[in-house]
Amino acid sequence: MRIFVLDKNLKPLDPCHPARARELMKKGRAKVFKCYPFTIVLPDRIIEESTTHSHRIKIDPGSKTSGIAVIQEETGRVTNALEISHRGQQIKDSLESRRALRRGRRNRQTRYRKPRFLNRTRKAGWLPPSLESRIANIETWVRRIRKVCPITAISQELVRFDLQQMQNPEISGIEYQHGVLFGFEVKEYLLQKWGRKCAYCGIKDVPFEIEHILAKSNGGSNRVSNLCLSCHSCNQSKGNKPVEEFLKKQPEVLKRILAQAKAPLKDAAAVNTTRWELYRRLQLTGLPVEVGSGGRTKFNRKIREIEKTHWADAACVGESTPSQLLLKGIKPLVVKARGHGRRQRCGTDRYGFPIRHAPAQKFFMGFQTGDLVKANVPNGKYAGTYTGRIAIRFKPSFKLTACSKSFDVHPKYLKTIHKADGYEYQFK
Repeated sequence: MRIFVLDKNLKPLDPCHPARARELMKKGRAKVFKCYPFTIVLPDRIIEESTTHSHRIKIDPGSKTSGIAVIQEETGRVTNALEISHRGQQIKDSLESRRALRRGRRNRQTRYRKPRFLNRTRKAGWLPPSLESRIANIETWVRRIRKVCPITAISQELVRFDLQQMQNPEISGIEYQHGVLFGFEVKEYLLQKWGRKCAYCGIKDVPFEIEHILAKSNGGSNRVSNLCLSCHSCNQSKGNKPVEEFLKKQPEVLKRILAQAKAPLKDAAAVNTTRWELYRRLQLTGLPVEVGSGGRTKFNRKIREIEKTHWADAACVGESTPSQLLLKGIKPLVVKARGHGRRQRCGTDRYGFPIRHAPAQKFFMGFQTGDLVKANVPNGKYAGTYTGRIAIRFKPSFKLTACSKSFDVHPKYLKTIHKADGYEYQFK
């Protein structure tokens, strides 16, 4: 993991080794600029006197977690990696709760009001807030990385699955049919759909085969709705038997397989819905944007024998992936989206009746809820040094959560390490 470096004018220089950063700070030549991602500034250096190399941001968008890798293109070294956990499902649940509360209130107070649900318009390209938040998270971190690293290009996994090939694997065209990526698109889809385990026996971490639920010899097709994952022994045992006959002693497994075979991939739908809007916004950065498919990503990772993780998938996106990736010593920064608080001032009980009202003010004595602080408590039951996050109260008694403890502390014992920015951080 490399350390981001800025010059005296806050222009990005090449990232440096952590040992080099410690040496510069020990000699007083560098100061900490920010903690997440860790960045130092050199007050005696300007970018005109330094040589910088081109770096590329690679992005593997996901429904729940997205991977980002920063690669120095000349050497193939992965200098930094992030895994961003999205809060799309949390936003969806909050909106549904709000909708239920509003609906109940309208029924109670404005029962005879004329319906107005058809008089609202949405701008072109509108996306639901749960999907918009996924794009905004990636946008935010691309912008932040560009401020601290000399980025010259971006790579994005644009198409998660090649839907045309999945629906018709016998598509005409010898190059498309027998290209180097043939089979990777369908199998990657099935691995996600069936949870990377055998559909019949549930075994994991073994080589899987693509199994036709209704055998081709009995009229089955190659459509993905007729495909599942199977271990070798289950595939051989089933043969061309009807699945009802093969699982006649396991009715629950049969019911699950028939239901799951027709079920769409919710997470894949979220990625496919946001991919083009993310691509359009990345183009607005003015940098060249390379795109690649999920099959290409898996192919690059397999031939380089890299273990599957979100950030490693990001490093393998697109044709620009170097023949040798240097991954030694990489510990990804795990970023969890938490939001910037909420605008709801009125708290309700489970029936929707108001029970409390929060003040509109967000800051008190220079602190905000969510700030990462260092506390030096001189005496009392919790005497000691702690690092954690605070929840402010509008009196000199904040709630500090650190080391699996929660207790009250006076602001005079607190020193801010990192201001609340809507994210939580930890290293994997």
